[in-house]
Amino acid sequence: MHDPSGQLERRARRRAGMKLGWYIHAAVYVLVNCFLAMVSAASGGHWAVFPALGWGLGLAIHGVVVFIAAGGGGLQDRLVERERRKLRASEEPW
Repeated sequence: MHDPSGQLERRARRRAGMKLGWYIHAAVYVLVNCFLAMVSAASGGHWAVFPALGWGLGLAIHGVVVFIAAGGGGLQDRLVERERRKLRASEEPW
């Protein structure tokens, strides 16, 4: 069935954007925390673990929102697509 209003396309783009945002967040997290770990080690300390843990918690929460709470999880996507196919098949005229 065709989506004349484009709502499906908008939802797909929004969810893809949310996932891309999380991937960017994760990449920045890794890069910054590697840099902080090097600075911490060079100064003879182990303080870099604290920003890594705090920011890691934020990254984990962001991931939960994107991939689970907002319906971006792979399992849910597959189940929704399966139901969508069934509904479309039942609407087709014979």
